[in-house]
Amino acid sequence: MSFQVETLPNFEKEAKRLRKKFASLAAELLDLIEQLENNPFMGTQLPRGFYKIRLSVRSKGKGKRGGARVITHVKVIDSKVFLISIYDKSEQSDISEEELNRLLLEIPSQK
Repeated sequence: MSFQVETLPNFEKEAKRLRKKFASLAAELLDLIEQLENNPFMGTQLPRGFYKIRLSVRSKGKGKRGGARVITHVKVIDSKVFLISIYDKSEQSDISEEELNRLLLEIPSQK
């Protein structure tokens, strides 16, 4: 089964800021989207259908451990994966449950 990957406004805003800092990020995000289309359950499972993916950023030179984190949400019924949030590991260590709850409200409802 192939999944459709969609980005939310919050992700777009955060990714735009990080792409300015890290030139290789755009290509790495395209690679990630391709992978998510085939395997939407990548990364560490978080509560309520969220996943946290460690993303290596070549232009940062730190590997996955010090790279970026991408938060996704999987909707199996609609075969969709939503890119919810992205952040630089050196700027933010984790994402809070309150932030996840806020981001959950941004996901479009089932049609």
